[in-house]
Amino acid sequence: MVSHADETMCPFISVEEQTMACAAAKAHAVAERVDDGDKRPIVACDTIVLVDREVLGKPHDADDARRMLKLLSGRSHQVISGVCILARGIERRFYESTDVRFRELSDAEIEDYVLSGEPLDKAGSYGIQGKASLFVQGIHGDYFNVVGLPLCHLMQELESLEEAGQ
Repeated sequence: MVSHADETMCPFISVEEQTMACAAAKAHAVAERVDDGDKRPIVACDTIVLVDREVLGKPHDADDARRMLKLLSGRSHQVISGVCILARGIERRFYESTDVRFRELSDAEIEDYVLSGEPLDKAGSYGIQGKASLFVQGIHGDYFNVVGLPLCHLMQELESLEEAGQ
């Protein structure tokens, strides 16, 4: 479900805390629309890209996407996802961080990618699972975190909740 929650970042807390707070806002917004009898956990996630202490969310437009991709070109950056799980009155939050290195990108490559439309709805203006996979020189950490949901960590948290009887 789309949460329609406010995704405005608070500059007074760490980016990790910001992503977890945004994920929690999304989870609670969905919980308000779900039947109380539904016992399935609600999972929400918020992902940002961080380079030189600048948070790169989803681009505002094509020019913003170009700017972000030029900033990432030939450099390393972090992808940080905050996750919130709501399960039977319990709230769990966690985050995952993955380092990604882009190769040097030409202006033509950036332009072609932006014109594809793919970067316009993605944090940092790229999707590692799509055409931007050709830009990635390497990663250190969870690939699925870069896709947008740290699956391994999520499964461990869900299993922990199940073991605790939640």
